[in-house]
Amino acid sequence: MPESHPSFLIVSFDGLRPDLVSPELTPHLCRLQNLGVTLSEHRTVYPSETRSSFPSLVTGATTDKHGMVGNKYVDRKTCPPRYIDTSDTGLLRRLDRESGGRLMSAPTLGELLARSGGSLAVLATNTSGTTRLFHHKAEDVNHIRLSGHYRQACTPETVLETVETCLGPLPPETPPDEPNYAAQEWITSAFLEFIRPDFRPDVTVLSYGEPDVCSHYHGTCAPKTRLMIAHCDGQFGRVMDWWEAEGRQAGVQLIAVSDHGHITGHTRVCVMDDLQTAGFSPAPAPGPDIDVVVVPGQVGALYLTDPTVNRIEKLVEAVTVQPWCGPVFTAPKNGTKGIISGTLGRHLVFADHHRAPDVYFAFRADDRVDPHGLVGGTYHEHDRGAGLGVHGGLHPRELAALGIVAGTCFPAAGAISKTPTGICDFAPTILSLLGLTIPKSMTGRALDEVTGTASSSDLNIRLETFVARLGKYRQVLQRIRAGTTCYIKSGTAEGP
Repeated sequence: MPESHPSFLIVSFDGLRPDLVSPELTPHLCRLQNLGVTLSEHRTVYPSETRSSFPSLVTGATTDKHGMVGNKYVDRKTCPPRYIDTSDTGLLRRLDRESGGRLMSAPTLGELLARSGGSLAVLATNTSGTTRLFHHKAEDVNHIRLSGHYRQACTPETVLETVETCLGPLPPETPPDEPNYAAQEWITSAFLEFIRPDFRPDVTVLSYGEPDVCSHYHGTCAPKTRLMIAHCDGQFGRVMDWWEAEGRQAGVQLIAVSDHGHITGHTRVCVMDDLQTAGFSPAPAPGPDIDVVVVPGQVGALYLTDPTVNRIEKLVEAVTVQPWCGPVFTAPKNGTKGIISGTLGRHLVFADHHRAPDVYFAFRADDRVDPHGLVGGTYHEHDRGAGLGVHGGLHPRELAALGIVAGTCFPAAGAISKTPTGICDFAPTILSLLGLTIPKSMTGRALDEVTGTASSSDLNIRLETFVARLGKYRQVLQRIRAGTTCYIKSGTAEGP
């Protein structure tokens, strides 16, 4: 690492829609906006799920490069194929070892910093698997990773013991429908009182696992969710107080992010029932007499036991006649189309990886307004009822993510950047500001127009539109380019 260099603090709010940032609900995030640059055209990746998006944050790469193709997927390189739930930190550790260190197929920020003598620390209240994915090799390079819930996700043990001695033990996990305020406070205190003063990491990720959980169980703008948003913003206020008093002067660059937005589920469906009616034998995991795995969750991921072109074609036909079916993607046939008529190539949404399903689909979404006044509704497959927050698809409100940067490296205080940016851009920007080489695996770009080293006018910004049809079914995908970097804008479908 260079002798004199800035350091970085990335503060994440899981699932926070950027249009919920307001002086009334999030005054401290608004403080940061007044001191930094708001990235108003900021987006996440597809699938817009946490354990695809946060790997993109730390690899600077889209899903096709890092391989976390969804919160859950089927690993067909094992015999027999197995269902993988990436929320399990122990399973992720085993998978990394079994694959010879190739859990992710792109290097992470933690690995790259370690190679240069730098350090990445993680403090998170997300699931144990998400916490690990921020820096899945922390144990191997003696970096710090602390969970606000899960002891098995923490390393090294000596650091956890020190923090617990002073702050008390890790807060107990609460039921998913009950907010856990204590965990958010614990990781904030751990950062402010121990990790920053004692270790001074070159990069720190401080990740609040909310308001995502509250949105899933209560609704994106429901009273309990708003209370949790305000609480996390209050914890961020403690960070802001430290940063304004000493952090900024010490060269800490502050970055606030979210990994995706939420829209509201309005109509429950059962994909497996509809596929069974179409003549398939579906199940949520591989098994005897199962011909298609329907991976549970809001992201449509279908894995055939016998993925011939004819079987994939029948599967596409079965889903595109359903009213719940949004955009559909298969392996690429050419520059735009998928191998099956009516589909687009999954490379267009940067999801063409060997772990990807035979058929990706997003649930059909619309712009209806929910009871709390939020735009964005969709079909859904969870069993908790209508009116709750979901994500994973291609509605603009799912893809929209929070992005605010502040510090001496981002001189335009109070500015709003309308240049397209994405979650993959933070890692290359950090490496560039540290004077380190940006690896070819990174698909994001250094935000030179935000750091003041280039002008946004140097970027050729243009819209791309792709259309596919099958009978009365029609889908449209829109992307936006800034220079050579491409971001997904939206995906819609209509008919039959």
